[in-house]
Amino acid sequence: MINFSRCLCFIALVLIIAGCAPKGRYNQHHDSAPKVVPEKVTSHDAVAKYETYATANLRPYTIRGIHYKPLNTGKGFSDKGHASWYGQKFHGHQTANGEIYDMYQMSGAHKTLPLPSFVRVTNLENGKQVVVRVNDRGPFHSGRVIDLSYAAALKLDMFKTGVAEVKIDVIHVDQEGQITVGRSPIIKKETSISNNQRVFIQVAALQNKTQIDKMARGLKTLYQRPYKTKFEKGIYKLHLGPMTDEHEADELLSVLKSNDYPGAYKIYSD
Repeated sequence: MINFSRCLCFIALVLIIAGCAPKGRYNQHHDSAPKVVPEKVTSHDAVAKYETYATANLRPYTIRGIHYKPLNTGKGFSDKGHASWYGQKFHGHQTANGEIYDMYQMSGAHKTLPLPSFVRVTNLENGKQVVVRVNDRGPFHSGRVIDLSYAAALKLDMFKTGVAEVKIDVIHVDQEGQITVGRSPIIKKETSISNNQRVFIQVAALQNKTQIDKMARGLKTLYQRPYKTKFEKGIYKLHLGPMTDEHEADELLSVLKSNDYPGAYKIYSD
């Protein structure tokens, strides 16, 4: 014989559980990180390149009663403030750019930068840097200037704290390949070096080949320049280049000197 009292209790319990379940597009009430760091999480910076902006994301919009007007270009943009990160709650869902958010890749969200944009993020608390591709909107919290993917948060060593004081600089690449980082132009075609010489910039000299190779890959990604390493008397030397334009070399040298490489200098070869 059916116990109707038990049936009613069971139905009531099911309804309570269903009522507590998250509603809407996300399956989680609160964001979280994966319990185990997977092998597929990247540690490689996003590679800045020319991409056309998504026109639909240049229109003004309103979130929680606050109006935002996206910038027409990210060229020359720099800012400081707090960075946060977002993870599993949004993983696999659409970004504002219409792409699928992958927390294991180097991406980010910004309230007003045109989408997509490439941004260099510097953790001012430890000096670590990462380059992300911004393809989403947010973070909609006062004082926060960028929301980073789980992978980017790991690389900046801000995962445990949740937020960090950062500086952000847009890496803008135009159709001609000219690159501008924040407010500092890097590449500009000017007069050529005489006598068909080529100029390199020696950035560092280290005894550790692994360190010099890692540094070389990072600088190649950030400054979009080729490089070579030279081994002399037990020392590995990192040279960015070659370049055939003196002004271009001077601009890049100036940027390097202001970004933790004060000992960088130019060298010439035929």
